[in-house]
Amino acid sequence: QVQLVESGGGLVQAGGSLRLSCVASGRAFSINDMGWYRQVSGKQRELVARITSGSRTNYADSVKGRFTISRDISKNTAFLEMNSLKPEDTAVYYCRTTVTENYGTNLYWGQGTQVTVSS
Repeated sequence: QVQLVESGGGLVQAGGSLRLSCVASGRAFSINDMGWYRQVSGKQRELVARITSGSRTNYADSVKGRFTISRDISKNTAFLEMNSLKPEDTAVYYCRTTVTENYGTNLYWGQGTQVTVSS
């Protein structure tokens, strides 16, 4: 079992910045990739950004040039630097990881952190 704990959400004015963190913990696992997704009430959860074990990244078109995903492999941590925030970025942001454990590859989600951008 792997646990993901997110932090860094909050309320910010449009044009501002926030930095989200996601720490993975557990026993005997290796991280394949980590990603950030977001969900607005009543809508589907959508990919925001993803980073692979080889540090390849991909982003949703709506956040390209404004958000940056990174990771600290030694600390099993992923970050999402969010700049030039817009009201439409308001959502619950979830961390997701796929890991290889003794019994196979599994996917885990964090509990989510609220990001609210005021106009």
